[in-house]
Amino acid sequence: MNSKIKTYILLFAASLFIVACGNSGHKEEEHEHGNSEESKQSEHGEEVHFSEQQFQSLDMEVDTLPFRNISSYVEANGQLEVPPQNEATVTAIVGSNVMLIKVIEGDKVSKGQVLAYLSHPNLIKLQTDYINSWNQLQYLEKEYQRQKKLYDEKVGSGKEFQKTHADYQSMKGMVKGYEAQLKMMGLGLDKIQQSEIYDQVPVFSPIDGHVRLVEVKIGQYVQPQTEMFEIVNIDHIHADLMVFEKDMHKVKEGQRIRFTIESLPDRELEAIIYSVGKAFEQEPKAIHLHAEIENKEGLLIPGMYIRGRIMINDSQSYALPEAGVVREGEKYFIFTAKKENDNGETEWAFEPAEVIAGTKDDGWIEIKLLKSLEKGVTVAWNNAYYLLAEMKKGEAEHEH
Repeated sequence: MNSKIKTYILLFAASLFIVACGNSGHKEEEHEHGNSEESKQSEHGEEVHFSEQQFQSLDMEVDTLPFRNISSYVEANGQLEVPPQNEATVTAIVGSNVMLIKVIEGDKVSKGQVLAYLSHPNLIKLQTDYINSWNQLQYLEKEYQRQKKLYDEKVGSGKEFQKTHADYQSMKGMVKGYEAQLKMMGLGLDKIQQSEIYDQVPVFSPIDGHVRLVEVKIGQYVQPQTEMFEIVNIDHIHADLMVFEKDMHKVKEGQRIRFTIESLPDRELEAIIYSVGKAFEQEPKAIHLHAEIENKEGLLIPGMYIRGRIMINDSQSYALPEAGVVREGEKYFIFTAKKENDNGETEWAFEPAEVIAGTKDDGWIEIKLLKSLEKGVTVAWNNAYYLLAEMKKGEAEHEH
């Protein structure tokens, strides 16, 4: 009996040992398998894989990292202006009523073109006063010549000659004053001297350009110096930009400016600096610079707000289109691209590479590599944000 019990105990202990060893072996196998999976995932966790079909549907562009000319720049904002000689304010010379307006805002006008007509009894009186004075001058001139001849021949009175000479000079000055006023009004003196009176006085444009503003109405009485029209010539419109004190040593005449305007945000225009200011604005502390615009095309209007970049120097460096660079936090990444063949099917693998992003220039961004790339390696030229999102999605799925 005791012998049988001992036998059973030995058999039970042996079976427990066998089970324990089996479980231990299974756990070790599971552990090894788990380590193998983690190694595979950690090796490929930061890669994004696309099939050839996905690659084509995303219009992926891959190529080697190009070496490109990149311009560094200074930012400057301002507005479009015209030179003072290309703007004119047309005012009333004398007090009168507006009888006719011949233009509207936006009309193109030429120098000397009639903008409006004015009329008032004072204008007619000015002409009649001139006629009387001019006729009186003709009489006094003849009388002066007669008295002078008598005086020279010593048969005339010196006193009478001096009086005639004084009257003649006085009337001569008065007539010249009337003539100056009438010429400013654009009235023909010859016609008035023949006693033909203008009942309306024309108002002329002093420059070529466009009517920017009409400030009067028909029938309105305008005082002398009342502003009636504003004319602007935009043929010489230019960029007036402000550069802050910290950047003023970087700018000079001849540098190129690229700028945009609100009405054409997707179109970049260019200008060349022709003048740099020598005095500071106090609020903010900055200097003005002026640049001649190269491609106007009639799209620009004085007063438009502009955002500009002054190109200060050029350098050769690695660069990618902006769509090929992605920012995550304070870091920037590009993606290397590798074409693989898996069981006869083409597959693309994209792996992030951290870089330093430099100057942006015309849709490109300067790239400084933290680690050199292997010779001939290709990189993604676009869809960098999409690639980063796919990589993050893959990492999240792996964590779950």
